[in-house]
Amino acid sequence: MRPVVDADFAAWSALWTDYLAFYETERGPDVHAQTWARIMDPDIKMYSQVAEIDGEVVGIVNYVHHQYFWGPEDRIYLNDLFTVPYVRGKGVGRALIKVVEDHAKATGAGQVWWLTAESNTPARKLYNQVATLTQFRQYKL
Repeated sequence: MRPVVDADFAAWSALWTDYLAFYETERGPDVHAQTWARIMDPDIKMYSQVAEIDGEVVGIVNYVHHQYFWGPEDRIYLNDLFTVPYVRGKGVGRALIKVVEDHAKATGAGQVWWLTAESNTPARKLYNQVATLTQFRQYKL
């Protein structure tokens, strides 16, 4: 696990495309470029880490460090987590979550949180092992 570097853009973008396709959506090249620029900007608290096996990027985790109304400590929103299919169930997703948890601890953030689809059974199996499911539902305007 390591932070992304400029040379990771193509691999990151391909995995992010696959992640978006899993959720039946897509974003154009302009959004990929803009999101990447935000991740690479040290003044913006958007981060991405990659998992590598034998030099191949096999997973990504994107997260945002943000302030919080209900307390003085910041929070971390784990925005996207995706691995290539052949590494699923082998600890890569768990390790990527741990990287985000470690970032939260190192920066004094009080919590890591995320959303997933009700139908995302394989991911929810992992999430149920490493985190607590809350009662909240998401609404959008």
